[in-house]
Amino acid sequence: MDEGKPIPQLIIIDGGKGQLSSAMESIRALGLIGKTTVVGLAKNVEEIFYPGDSESLKLPYQGKTLNLITRIRDEVHRFGITFHRKTRSKGIVKNSLEDIPGIGEKTATQLLQHFKSVTKIKLASEKDIASQIGVAKAKVVINYFTNQHQV
Repeated sequence: MDEGKPIPQLIIIDGGKGQLSSAMESIRALGLIGKTTVVGLAKNVEEIFYPGDSESLKLPYQGKTLNLITRIRDEVHRFGITFHRKTRSKGIVKNSLEDIPGIGEKTATQLLQHFKSVTKIKLASEKDIASQIGVAKAKVVINYFTNQHQV
């Protein structure tokens, strides 16, 4: 809305009555009541809820409409999960390894790919780390984690 872009014609809420009710509070606060269609999609029974209706709409299980809606939901889940994994991975690399002076993203990624976690890097010997990134950078990493524990 702030960007002046068109409002979607359909908003599908991932969840049943409770999630739809919560979403409607935001829709109402944004002044979007009557400007867009909002439905909730409950996963277990694959039923659709409309705001204010006490009964759900159960679409034919093998129907094209339900198939399309569940595919949209599954794609949104896939996108969200991928986004959060990337965000989490970047946060781990940046916060734990890229804060080490002289260690960049490429080296941090190389270490994580080999050792699988920052904890395992901390426990690794200088020789093991050096086999991946060289002696000079291995000393930097070891000194960083050693000095971190002496604070």
